[in-house]
Amino acid sequence: MGFFGSVLGILGFAIGIPIGLIVGFFVFVYSQPSHEEYPPARPLVETSITLLLDLLPDMPLWMKNPDYERVDWFNRFLSYMWPYLDKAICEIIKSSAQPIFADYIGTFCIESIEFETLSLGSLPPTVHGVKFYETNEKELLFEPSVKWAGNPNIVLVIKLMSLRIKVQLVDLQIFAIMRVALKPLLPTFPCFGTVVVSLMEKPHVDFGLKVLGGDLMSIPGLYRYVQETIKRQVSSMYHWPQVLEIPILDASTASVKKPVGLLHVNIIRARNLLKKDLLGTSDPYVKLSLTGEKLPAKKTTIKKRNLNPEWNEHFKLIVKDPVSQVLQLEVFDWDKVGGHDRLGMQMIPLKKINPGEKKVFNLDLIKNSNIVMDVPEKKQRGKLELDLRYVPFRDESLKYRNDVQDEKSSEDDDEFLSNAGLLSVAIQSAKDVEGKKIYTNPYALVLFRGEKKRTKMLRKTRDPRWNEEFQFTLEEPPLKESIRVEVMSKGTGFHFRSKEELGHVDINLDDVVANGRINQKYHLINSRNGVIHIEIRWTTG
Repeated sequence: MGFFGSVLGILGFAIGIPIGLIVGFFVFVYSQPSHEEYPPARPLVETSITLLLDLLPDMPLWMKNPDYERVDWFNRFLSYMWPYLDKAICEIIKSSAQPIFADYIGTFCIESIEFETLSLGSLPPTVHGVKFYETNEKELLFEPSVKWAGNPNIVLVIKLMSLRIKVQLVDLQIFAIMRVALKPLLPTFPCFGTVVVSLMEKPHVDFGLKVLGGDLMSIPGLYRYVQETIKRQVSSMYHWPQVLEIPILDASTASVKKPVGLLHVNIIRARNLLKKDLLGTSDPYVKLSLTGEKLPAKKTTIKKRNLNPEWNEHFKLIVKDPVSQVLQLEVFDWDKVGGHDRLGMQMIPLKKINPGEKKVFNLDLIKNSNIVMDVPEKKQRGKLELDLRYVPFRDESLKYRNDVQDEKSSEDDDEFLSNAGLLSVAIQSAKDVEGKKIYTNPYALVLFRGEKKRTKMLRKTRDPRWNEEFQFTLEEPPLKESIRVEVMSKGTGFHFRSKEELGHVDINLDDVVANGRINQKYHLINSRNGVIHIEIRWTTG
């Protein structure tokens, strides 16, 4: 029986496996399930209203609002960085909370307040969508929707009359829509000076609070009172238009000094200049500029073959800091070939000039600014005669007059005050500027009072970004005047002489004088869809 039993067992195994596989295949293919484990997927439009209302709060904003964009990459980045951000944020919380805790020590019999445990947990916040705004200002503006259902471990120990009371924060949830502005945009890394944050609506804050092991929020009425108090306090501090400003760059780097006045320089004459030419003479001219300015230096005319030139030429320089700025004066000998030889130079600190006062200088020229003034130079380089008058803009004049408390007549005050100002024209960008050719090489021309100033040319683009600023110093406000901006295209290669106007715009300056500033986009005349972005400022202090 043992032999026959083994043979029959082998035959049954060999025959049973194929038959079982065949039967199982037909049963799997042709049998129908008796029940469905999951309901079939259906479009949202076919979902019941009740179920849809339950789902809406959990849907990200990019699904409900096409203006919001997905930022999955940022959430992934945040999840990787969260362990390090957790420690960094906790250190900031500790350092910020210490002076607050110190104010309560000694009151209400409180002996000490300290963190026993401080951790934001392992779950990072999630950004459910970001909406970006395009503005005319130099800023980056966006609104992120942030949700955080965290598992923080925050335990605060309060020592009260030798009794240690533990307060634990659990189950923290925060939902908020913020408006974040990075401004002003600067050419210095990280390319913005300040982060400005504000809330667009009251935030939702939910948490549990355990004291001595018991849930304090379970007390009837306390939970709702705490919720409303937190929302009200946070909204009063940071709800738009209230903002939280976080400085990123140093104020001296981020801030741009505005003009405060004009320096009138009258180059009168020079005497006994050095002989630099072969014939025993020189061709002098004067170059003048203010320290701390990136504008090109001013120059007088060239007086040929003259060691005692007479100029009587008047210049106006823009002053931004009369305390620290210095007027640099350099006398050169013009040469037709090669570099110009410097005959001498001098420097005048503006703090030596009283506002509104005309002061005459008769300066001994020196070789360079490194020479010690107490040691006379052996080689006499001649003298330079000029007069200076610093005229602050009207607001600055009033400040100075109040500071010195000088009693003057009304006529003297009117003469002292200046209606002069600075007209700044910033050509930011243009869009959809089209010409007769496929490619355009656009540049902008600024025309005002006979002066013509030009931006750089950008090659092969219909959407140029120049970001260039031009300045005009004026004695009176430009009322009932206009400024013209033309967008031109210049040919390259074999057509380098050909020019084509892509459009122009004439801007009335009355609104600029009245408001101090306009920042708008203008449709270009004689252009199909062209638009140009221009900012104009009238500065009088």
